[in-house]
Parts: sequence; C-alpha cells; structure tokens
Amino acid sequence: MRPGGGRVAGPASRKLGVTDTTLRDAHQSLLATRLGLEDILPVAELMDEVGYHSLEVWGGATFDACLRFLGEDPWVRLRELRRRFKKSRLQMLLRGQNLVGYRHYPDDVVVEFVRRAVGNGIDIVRVFDALNDLRNMERAIEAARAEGAHVQGAISYTVSPVHDIESFVGLARDLADLGVASICVKDMAGIIKPFDAAALVRRLVEAVGLPVQLHCHYTAGMASMAYLKAAEAGAAVVDTAISPMALGTSQPPTEPLVAALAGTPRDTGLDLDLLARVAEYFKEVRRKYRDVDVGTTIDVNVIRYQIPGGMYSNFVSQLEKQNALHRLPDVLDELPRLRREMGYPPLVTPTSQIVGTQAVLNVLAGERFKLVTNETKDYMRGLYGRPPAPVDPDIRRKVIGDAEPVTVRPADLLPPGLEEARRGAGHLAESVEDVLSYALFPEVATKFLEERLAARTRVDQAVLGDLDREASGRIYPAS
Repeated sequence: MRPGGGRVAGPASRKLGVTDTTLRDAHQSLLATRLGLEDILPVAELMDEVGYHSLEVWGGATFDACLRFLGEDPWVRLRELRRRFKKSRLQMLLRGQNLVGYRHYPDDVVVEFVRRAVGNGIDIVRVFDALNDLRNMERAIEAARAEGAHVQGAISYTVSPVHDIESFVGLARDLADLGVASICVKDMAGIIKPFDAAALVRRLVEAVGLPVQLHCHYTAGMASMAYLKAAEAGAAVVDTAISPMALGTSQPPTEPLVAALAGTPRDTGLDLDLLARVAEYFKEVRRKYRDVDVGTTIDVNVIRYQIPGGMYSNFVSQLEKQNALHRLPDVLDELPRLRREMGYPPLVTPTSQIVGTQAVLNVLAGERFKLVTNETKDYMRGLYGRPPAPVDPDIRRKVIGDAEPVTVRPADLLPPGLEEARRGAGHLAESVEDVLSYALFPEVATKFLEERLAARTRVDQAVLGDLDREASGRIYPAS
C-alpha cells in the first residue's frame, strides 16, 4: 500500500523529521543532475528502510536532464521508484507555474502535469516561485490539493532591503490561506545564518501554525548550524543528503545530524547503521561521475554576493568561453547593482539564470544593457511575475521602451496548451505523460521520443528476423 500524503508532524512532535535529497537536489547540485536510474535502483529498497520523513526524488532539473542527457523517461523513473519505495513518502520540487521547466505553462498543462505526477507516485509536492509571487503558485497548489497530495508551500529565502522576517511571515500566511499543509523555508543559496534561521522558524511556527521545514544548501558552510538552531526553534523537518552526496552546493550530511541529536528531545530516530550502508554505496557511485563532479568546497562568495554556488560556477564557465575570466570581479560587482534595479528577485531558477546572464552581458558588452536577453525583456514586461520591489523605471525603459508591464497573472495571458501538444507530439506520444513531456520541452522530448521509437523498431526487426530464421529452420531442416 502506498504511503499517504497527509500532514507532517508539527513542532509539538519531539522527533525531528529528515527529508533525504540524495536522489534529486544532491546530485543536481554536485553531479550536474546526471545520476542515472541504474545507480539509484540498487539502493532504493535499503533507503526505504531508513525511516526518512520523505525522500525528494523528482522535479527540479531532473525531468529535463532525464530527457536531454540520460536517455531516460522521467515518468518511468518515477514509477520505478514508486515500485521500490513501499514504506516512504516520495517528494518532488515544483516551480509553480513553471512546473519543471524555465517558463510559464498554461493552466491546463499545469493541472494535468500535477495530476499525473501524483498519480505516478508523488506524495508531497513542494511548490515555490522564484519571485515569491503567489499568483504563480496558486494553480499548482490547487491541483495538488485536488489530487490528495500533501502540498508544501515554499518561501524562496533571500536577503535584501525588502526581505525580512515579517515579509516572509506574511507570505507564509498567504500560503496557508491557499490551503498548503506545511511551509518550507527554501535557502537555495545557503546564506541563512543560524540565529536568523532560529528567529524565522520560531516566528513562522507562532504566527502561521503549520509545520515548518528548512531546506538549506551547504555552500557557505553554515547550514548544519542553521539546522540545529532551527530544530531548537521548533522546525518539524530538515533536508539532508547522505554524506558522500552532501556538503558544497548540496545539503548538509545526514549522519552527523542524526548522531548529534541522538538521545535529545529532537532525536531523529534514524538508524546510523542503515545510513552507513547507504553511504558506502554512494561512495562508490560518486566516483563514476567524476567527470561532472563539481566538488564540495565551501564558497565564501555566496556570503559576499548572495548567489547560489551553481550560479558562481556558471559565471566562470561563461567567462572562460569568452576568454574573459579576468572580468569575473566586474561581473560580481555588477550583480548586486543589477539585482537592485530588477527589484531584488531571489536568485533561484529561473531568475538566477536571467539576472546572471544579463550581468555577464552588461560587463562584456562594454555598455550596460547594450545587449539584452529575451528573458530580461520578459522579466521587465512582468511575464515572470511581480518582483518583490519595483524595478528601476529608467532601466525598464531602456530594456522595453515605453511598453507597459502586464499587471495580470502572467499565466492568464497563455492559451490552453494540451491539445496543441497532442498535435505536436503526434504518433510519437504513447501516453498523456508523453504529451506532457512534449508540452514542457518540445525539441528535447521530440528527440527522445524519436529515439525511443527507433530503438523499439530495431528490437522488433531483430525479433522478427529471429522468428523468420526459426520458422525457416523448422520448414526446411538442415540435411
């Protein structure tokens, strides 16, 4: 029987819940999202015995990476995991109206995607928006609730003149009004300080009355300390990864936290012997991916510039391609200025890519906004949502001229998309899930579906050839 969605334990529960991110965010952060299903399935049943609050196994960039790089059907991955995780709740990260992509999708695509995600095995849906714009989260939340999933509303944590504890509490209250069952503080850059984490968690627990979960990356080296302070303040759950897949831009390691809290009022109840066996497995697996492994060093730049570790590495990559790595300090100086002009967006997919790419262009072009990406134009038009603070009107005019930004919910401007996707996928689609893959990533999904069809055709031809030879041998036996 599949584990239920339900509500997570609240702060009154003495046990601190642990969500394992090894199978999603950890390898997305450390191994370029390349962890293949073949390296997950052998350890799945062992992980199912650990007793995690949940396992994050799907969503984020894993959907795209399966299709684009791994030659895997992400829906098949989810079903295979569901088959093996019989005791544990499976969790996914959903980018609100962006789903698992990088742009807004029509409401009918959002509703059907969520329905199929839950139907194929997801118990907990964590919904966030890069701008903390509730309008971009409400349809996904509504759809997940309708399917009976546990819906977790996530706050994209950042630091700016317009972000403080009370602003986050207000957002959490609004999420509660939308019917979420729990709140997640999503510290994607790893910048929350331990005492700030305690203050925020305590205030959220008091003001909102829902279980609070803390998700941190280890990039700045403070995340384990933040988890301890959050546990003291009443956090219900924290996100960790098994130690060989932890640290750096991943999450804090599970085992030290379990050991530190053993015998205390917040004892996790997890079995260190089982965790040690899981860790031994992933020690070997990680070696296989050394060509894409970004390592686990602490990056002080995330504290100075408040950027996710992956964003920093992207700067290095982009500048190296332009033989301009010496301009990195200029890009890092440009970033906070640009972020202020763009209304202090939290830097998480897709805003981190939008702001980061524009910062590089502003530096390399020799004149700010001489070159402007289409994504920056759409951002200034309001097509990604409402920024936390007003954008600089002079900069907006420079980017989009006298065009007035939209004030409606951005998805209201999108026509239905499912039927168009069905027509586009055509004979390649064998299921509604295939149609959804095409709706999200038309070019990538088409290539994947074509290759799948070609592979099956080759197998069918080989089988027919064997049958023909076998039949021939029976009719005309060799002398």
